[in-house]
Amino acid sequence: MTALDIGVYVPQLGLSYQQILHRARRCEQLGIGSLWLYDHLYGPGFPDLPSLEAWTLATALLGSTERLRVGHLVLCNQFRDPVVLAKMATTLDHISSGRLQLGLGSGSIEDEHRRAGLPWGTPGQRSARLGETLEILTQAFSTGTVDFEGEHYTVRDMPIAPGCAQRPHPPIIVGGVGEKYTLPLVARYADVWNVPTYALGDLEHKVAVLRSRCAEIGRDPDSIMLSVEVVMALAPDEATLPKVRALAEKRFGGPGFGLQEGGLVGTAAMVVERLQELRALGFGQVVLFTHDRAADETLELLAAEVLPHI
Repeated sequence: MTALDIGVYVPQLGLSYQQILHRARRCEQLGIGSLWLYDHLYGPGFPDLPSLEAWTLATALLGSTERLRVGHLVLCNQFRDPVVLAKMATTLDHISSGRLQLGLGSGSIEDEHRRAGLPWGTPGQRSARLGETLEILTQAFSTGTVDFEGEHYTVRDMPIAPGCAQRPHPPIIVGGVGEKYTLPLVARYADVWNVPTYALGDLEHKVAVLRSRCAEIGRDPDSIMLSVEVVMALAPDEATLPKVRALAEKRFGGPGFGLQEGGLVGTAAMVVERLQELRALGFGQVVLFTHDRAADETLELLAAEVLPHI
């Protein structure tokens, strides 16, 4: 059976660059494949706390590591012009020797758009803009030239050179589970579909809907890697599990994090069992929020007691 790809999500809220860089380097040293950031202009719900800008931070981390893959779950499509994003992505893919993971979504926080004077719009409008961006990126990566006219973006004979370092291009990850707008875009454009934590209680249904959307356009659903975000509270033994669980509930107990639905609260053996269940459901990648924000102890335990078994 194919090994499960494990990444670690490190939302940059309240962390210094040196703290995040340390986590990235530990992940690389321990054989954890990827590190993921968020893309917000400030930490959601915490506008007064420090929060480093997503693309600049990813660039710095990729420039300071050698094997670690770095991406965002997910970039907000509203923040960057799609042609500029194509240039940014191809450039960073070369800088990193092909380690960029390109995650995209339609935007999730209205307040930061209002504060910054950026367009928001209805779910349908945001998804339409995302769809046009995905088409522009697909042209840029596959042909090296963009010629596109849509409702939101118009691009005329725009060269994108150099092309990507990865072949055929960095993985395009589309995040979200909306059945009306998002899943049709996943079916058409995504290399990877990322399921956020808030949908953990509905995984089987959402997978079935995606397969249906793929069938409608004649795409093999198995050509899309399934990725899921899950909170993991990993305890070294049964005796410490209550303390670990309590910290996870304090930090990630809200309904949007799906702590109970995710099922990754326990010792290494318990976590391995649940990860194997996710793999059996068709997921090839799991991105972990850890209960202690990727502290050394948990990263080391993950690498020593979980990764060898999956």
